[in-house]
Amino acid sequence: MAGTTTLDVGADGVALITIINPPVNSLSFDVLYSLKDNCELALRRDDVKAVVITGAKGKFSGGFDISAFEKIQNKTVQAPRPGFVSLEILSDVVSAAKKPFVAAVDGLALGGGLEVAMGCHARISTPHAQLGLPELQLGVIPGFGGTQALPRLVGIAKALEMILTSKPVKGEEALSLGLVDALASPTELINTARQWALDIWAHKRPWVVSYYRTDKLEPLGEAREILNFARAQTRKRAPNMTHPIVCIDVIEAGVVSGGRAGLLKEAEAFAALVESDTCKSLVHVFFSQRATTKVPGVTDLGLKPRKVKKVAILGGGLMGSGIATALILSNYPVILKEVNEKFLQGGIDRVKANLQSRVKKGKMSQEKFEKTFSLLKGVLDYESFRDVDLVIEAVIENVSLKQQIFSDLEKFCPSHCILATNTSTIDLNLIGEKTRSQDRIIGAHFFSPAHVMPLLEIVRTQKTSAQAIIDLLDLGKKIKKTPVVVGNCTGFAVNRMFFPYTQSAHILVERGVDLYKVDRAVTKFGMPMGPFRLCDLVGFGVAVATGGQYLVNFPERTHKSLLIPIMQEDNRQGESTRRGFYIYDEKRKASPDPEIKKYIDKAREISGMTIDPKFTKMTDKDIVEMIFFPVVNEACRVLAEGIAVKASDLDISAVMGMGFPPYRGGVMFWADSIGSKYIYSRLEEWSKSYGGVFKPCSYLAERAARGAPLSSTMDTAKARL
Repeated sequence: MAGTTTLDVGADGVALITIINPPVNSLSFDVLYSLKDNCELALRRDDVKAVVITGAKGKFSGGFDISAFEKIQNKTVQAPRPGFVSLEILSDVVSAAKKPFVAAVDGLALGGGLEVAMGCHARISTPHAQLGLPELQLGVIPGFGGTQALPRLVGIAKALEMILTSKPVKGEEALSLGLVDALASPTELINTARQWALDIWAHKRPWVVSYYRTDKLEPLGEAREILNFARAQTRKRAPNMTHPIVCIDVIEAGVVSGGRAGLLKEAEAFAALVESDTCKSLVHVFFSQRATTKVPGVTDLGLKPRKVKKVAILGGGLMGSGIATALILSNYPVILKEVNEKFLQGGIDRVKANLQSRVKKGKMSQEKFEKTFSLLKGVLDYESFRDVDLVIEAVIENVSLKQQIFSDLEKFCPSHCILATNTSTIDLNLIGEKTRSQDRIIGAHFFSPAHVMPLLEIVRTQKTSAQAIIDLLDLGKKIKKTPVVVGNCTGFAVNRMFFPYTQSAHILVERGVDLYKVDRAVTKFGMPMGPFRLCDLVGFGVAVATGGQYLVNFPERTHKSLLIPIMQEDNRQGESTRRGFYIYDEKRKASPDPEIKKYIDKAREISGMTIDPKFTKMTDKDIVEMIFFPVVNEACRVLAEGIAVKASDLDISAVMGMGFPPYRGGVMFWADSIGSKYIYSRLEEWSKSYGGVFKPCSYLAERAARGAPLSSTMDTAKARL
């Protein structure tokens, strides 16, 4: 059913226009055309004195229909004229009307939804409604007049903060800012808005056109200082993205030349940005994230998730304590087991510190802290496991230890209990080898820090039941993670995809590229940190252990570097010892270490490798390609082997698990923007000189031969929704 709006005229002479497009009343083209028609009809009718715009079922509007972006980009629909909504509907029909318009806001007024509300002459909101302009998250700017209306209602500084951070405000704060004019309970919202509209009609309240107010705008000199400061901060925070700067420029155009000029510039900029690579990438990520919970052969069976009432965690180290934190933050009672009192207290203290950090940052009250912390119980035996619904093992990466644990769990846990492991590399079939419960063994791979990182890899074996997967998908969503279901192999999806990332970096350095130049090029590309800084963060012990797994399982394409073992001989273990590839001060701030060269030279000498002159002249582009093309190659293998259900799942895994820049769309989406032929040719060239790490897989070779995309045309995230 297409979205629409309805028009109902009451005996009081107030026309109520209701936006109807479940679930969030998004502003599809159908809704926008209907809104324009009903606004014009209300203005023509003699029995209408004023108009109230609201949304059906407790939601004003979640904003513009994002699927329309894809349709415009793919040329399957004709984009409306630039400024159709901002100028032709909101400015020239609603704001310019001879009858007052009032928005009655409940639930959500985000993006285009808030812009419709700001086009009205007044806004009444419920106290807990969310109002915001999150368009920058999709690579565009507010395009329905928001760049002009918001600064005039709340001031330039606050408007910039709301738009650049994409953070909404609740109704109560919106009232204090001047974004809304009054608050009302959900039951009284419409009546209050109707009366407010009639009061404006009777000249008892001011008639305000948002686009032309100036009383909240800072003086021009001060305004320019604020805007220039915002530009500087934005360039520092997001150097690879242009649309936030465009947004600031559009706001400035309105401040300098007036609201109408600002609306025209906004319309022009918005139309161009919709077609940009950044918008295409971010829209792809938006739909890909929502498609991860659609798993063919699992989520289409009609199974309902079972309720998880209590969770047990084995191991209170960094991962175990982080997982415990994530669970109790979502009100799950947690049993934390350790092998002795010292380790147990350490785990409890880590959870406590995680929560106290939230209190310190103002994200949690002391009362909420105490209530949340009380959900955690520490134990040293399995007696408390007899009524748990889920166990997550998070001990060290030792196969025999994990096998013993799972054998014990089978004896103490109820028969319905899901037996999950947080292993990042070990084959699940090995872990569950000594149990009879193969159908309920599953991977629940969190990323460190587990209470912060958004990805949850759900790893299934051939024997894992669909019900166990459904249950973990539901739990993942409830603890605010993005769950991705993947197959069982060494490293699963994320670590498997990215194991060549570090390998390539070591080859570059051993052949003559400056180590710190590699990290700089990769962070400039958009990663949160380079491969060597990342290695310091996770620790050399982890790097050696995981590297060993890949060497055993993929010897033909694993580069065995001697650099880390040589550094370990000098007690360099990474950030934990304050000496790794970088040196660290008391605040864990990293600085390049001049001594690193001697370790690189020694590694070269022992391995018999020499500096290649071509490597010493490498550009940032060359480095990025040599680091990431092997990652793309391994992602192709993961997809071809069925470890990932669809390419878009690998994109989300890379973005949320490894920090791959979302404005590049994920590993596979980015690769398709470059082209399979080019990636194949570069890898083939490198493999002849530098070995199997770079050898193109058959999937990539076949796609390159046809000039086909690496992600199938039928494998769009949208098609999976």
